[in-house]
Amino acid sequence: MARNRRGARRRPKANPRGVVSVSAGGFGFVQTAEGEYFIPASSLGGAFDGDLVEIAPLRSGARKKGRSAADEGDMSGRPAARVLSVVDRAHDTVVGRYEVAEPFGVVVPADPRIPYDVFTMRAEAPEVPDGALVRVRIAQFPTRRSAATGFVEEVLAETSDAPRAGIDLIIGRHKLETVFSEGALADAAAAVLDEEGALAAGYRDLRSRFVFTIDPADAKDFDDALSLDFLEEEGLWRLGVHIADVSHYVPWNSSVDLDARRRATSVYLADRVVPMLPPALSDELCSLAPGVDRRSMTADLFLNDEGELVRYKLYPALIRSKARLSYGEADAMLLNGRGGLAAGAGGAANGAGGDAAAGGDAAAGGAIAWRLAECSRLAKLREAARARAGGIDFATTEAKVALDAEGRPVDIVLRKKTDATRLIEEAMILANETVAGFLEAKRFPCIYRVHEAPASDALGSLIPVFQEFDWFARPMEARLVAGDPKVIQEILAASAGRSEGELVSSLLLRAMKRAVYRPENLGHYGLASEVYCHFTSPIRRYPDLVVHRMLRAALARRPEKFDQEVAALPWIAEHSSDMERVADEAARQSQELKMVEYLAAFVGQSFSAVVSGVASYGLYVRLDCTAEGLLPVRALGDEYFFFDAARYQLAGDETGATYRLGQRIAVMLKSADVATSSLEFALAGPR
Repeated sequence: MARNRRGARRRPKANPRGVVSVSAGGFGFVQTAEGEYFIPASSLGGAFDGDLVEIAPLRSGARKKGRSAADEGDMSGRPAARVLSVVDRAHDTVVGRYEVAEPFGVVVPADPRIPYDVFTMRAEAPEVPDGALVRVRIAQFPTRRSAATGFVEEVLAETSDAPRAGIDLIIGRHKLETVFSEGALADAAAAVLDEEGALAAGYRDLRSRFVFTIDPADAKDFDDALSLDFLEEEGLWRLGVHIADVSHYVPWNSSVDLDARRRATSVYLADRVVPMLPPALSDELCSLAPGVDRRSMTADLFLNDEGELVRYKLYPALIRSKARLSYGEADAMLLNGRGGLAAGAGGAANGAGGDAAAGGDAAAGGAIAWRLAECSRLAKLREAARARAGGIDFATTEAKVALDAEGRPVDIVLRKKTDATRLIEEAMILANETVAGFLEAKRFPCIYRVHEAPASDALGSLIPVFQEFDWFARPMEARLVAGDPKVIQEILAASAGRSEGELVSSLLLRAMKRAVYRPENLGHYGLASEVYCHFTSPIRRYPDLVVHRMLRAALARRPEKFDQEVAALPWIAEHSSDMERVADEAARQSQELKMVEYLAAFVGQSFSAVVSGVASYGLYVRLDCTAEGLLPVRALGDEYFFFDAARYQLAGDETGATYRLGQRIAVMLKSADVATSSLEFALAGPR
């Protein structure tokens, strides 16, 4: 007998799921497999920005207390929905302003995308002052019937409106550790150089070599130095890369090591550095300051006149830097040739003690000048060889906000690659490759820096865009999908200087995978390196410190508990990769915050900008100073704009006006919201 289908039990329909993105206005959006939904502020159901939520679409025209969903709805016509439940929380803590309201201490989130106050009991933290900036741990998340509750975990600042409070907020949001443990501070304070002990233990005495450092003008920790000499009997250049010997002062599982391991990296914010190591080590005993003896791990790299590596030596040494240069001063000396110190360079070359005062010594100045010139020549040869091997170099511009003594922004300074930065970069790349190759050849444990080739589908999705340009030939398509680095070089070169150059570079850069740390070698695609690690910055990166310990063990003997550290390498690599992402995000947000503060004085002015992102709700535009903001779709005109995701463009259905990624347009700064670190733009001039 046929079964009655009308009476059969139906399987419940699965509700859409996605991550909710809440705006400063209180409403949100959820991108699901079924499409994007608009979430009215009244329908968030206790969800925070970034939460994974389950949603239910609202019926068209459904009313709630006299209002329809459309009354709160999305102007772009996306369907409205409500949050049924929060599947996974993105936040377990919130940073905000503490307000005393007996018997409660109410924490008002500093992030306007979190529209829920958190209630704490005043009696549990009576010492917290009214108006303080705090981090509160959430004990109970808000529901439709109850408020969020929690307890104060940390006071970040005594007041929430100080000039540096914005960076305090970023530190709090990312849970960056700013206080070292008593044990770590004690370890750092007890550390001593002990030159005689170093020599007795087998360190080579290189204090007579002409060693120098090149760093940003405001640097405090100098963890790499160079030397260069020509060995006439062999016809080879001996390029010495001398790296601070941090592993001597930070043994495995010591208190200072445990603090450093958790942090995994120093964080370089707009107005401060959150160091991985206590300042007694990072800024003093480990730092390769001029005129003082320091322990180093040295890589002597012997190069022929064509810049090819012939052989190398790796060993611990005692060094004494003879001069400190900033990048600007090194570039000035390179520009002026071999004739001695450039005007204005002397101050940076001055250091503590006799022969470190290169700025006042013409002979020392000349010694620096010719070494810089030869290092630069060899660096350019190395760079060219890497390009021939398939190394990819994206021309990027870094922006740094200049601050006054109170932490207020006074300028935005752009940094591009120069001969001096290339000189250092190529020396460090070669040292990193050499150490990684040495450890791999000895089958010794290591944390490698891995950069995998981009996914074929990510590269293939760019073909429809590139086909619009006459320089993109059909034979390029298969090579691009295969991830051939040579064709990526060709595409970058062909588009450089053209109107589409920004678009092409942006799309290729977005298709690249992020470099990570791994305990196994998978090569470095972007550098065209078969084997690569980070060795040159142990003061500020924990993986470099681990590599130093592995190298020391390979050169001498395995220390006690060595196997314990080797067993932890997978976890250390994963944790370091995660913390690097956190540090990069915090650094980026701190610069963005100060850029918005700076640009607040320019509201109403017009700028030339490049479209850096395209979405259904508008365009992201980037100014020449690298500040980025939103030009909402409503500001493009009254017509409907169709979003073409495949071509990264918005197209008007009436006028046919199109806006696409990489396009240069004139914009007017409409608002600069410091609270949300956001800029909003409108089109400049009549439309």
